[in-house]
Amino acid sequence: MANCSIFENLVQRLASAGVSSPRLEARILIANILNVDPNSVTSGICIPPQSQKELENHVQRRLNHEPIDKIIGLKSFYKYTFLTSSDVLSPRPETEILLEKAIKLAKQNGFENTLELGVGSGCVLLSLLREISALKGVGVDVSKKALNVCKKNAEALGVEKRCKLVCKSWFDADFLSIFEHPFDLIVSNPPYIKTADIEKLEKEVWLFDPWVALDGGNDGLESYVQIAKLAPHLLKNKGYLLLEIGCGQMQDVKKTFEKQGLEYVTTLFDLAGIARVVVFSKEK
Repeated sequence: MANCSIFENLVQRLASAGVSSPRLEARILIANILNVDPNSVTSGICIPPQSQKELENHVQRRLNHEPIDKIIGLKSFYKYTFLTSSDVLSPRPETEILLEKAIKLAKQNGFENTLELGVGSGCVLLSLLREISALKGVGVDVSKKALNVCKKNAEALGVEKRCKLVCKSWFDADFLSIFEHPFDLIVSNPPYIKTADIEKLEKEVWLFDPWVALDGGNDGLESYVQIAKLAPHLLKNKGYLLLEIGCGQMQDVKKTFEKQGLEYVTTLFDLAGIARVVVFSKEK
């Protein structure tokens, strides 16, 4: 294969494997190897011989369905770029719906503190802190490895001094004891996939995202039921809780939290018209 045909050859290989944006991903893979802007990668680009082996390794990983952000270790979300790995859920564009609503509510109400349950890479919590300099946050995750990724992202965004990270499961009996005060705002994208459905997801998800971030139990609602029990104790009066949900879960989640005394505020939909975020408040 001639050196300067590598780009087009890579595009063809990715397309044959069913990659939906083969030209974009080819640019990203090559740019990562060469440490250049993806927009500078064209069909005539030459790859030094010493870089071709590393590129081929990355290509093989992508052909085996590993997400590109896991390969290069980076993923853009909202306005920022986050470190990612197999230890964290890859940030999804749909989650920006939750983030944008959280930013709006925090600014409108002059909120001072926020909690994220299941912080993962930190893409939501850290974006909030970066956007609102007066805000302080706590991120909780059951995975120490995920918290290590989040810590690095907090440092990269310069918000580590306003971000406390805690390794804990919300199913622990003493979960509430770790918090000194309730919060103005709580955000969460908890596991919501039915256990039996995980292996029906795209291979990029079930093979490479951590199952602990996917598995919502037999009905997909286990984490929502538990968070609903905790939320009245964790949320200040006049505070808000924002939850990302799975397809078809809106009514069940709404009933679960209303049963615990929270007031339903609104539902936000994604571009496909799917209910994606449910907002609740604590009025008393």
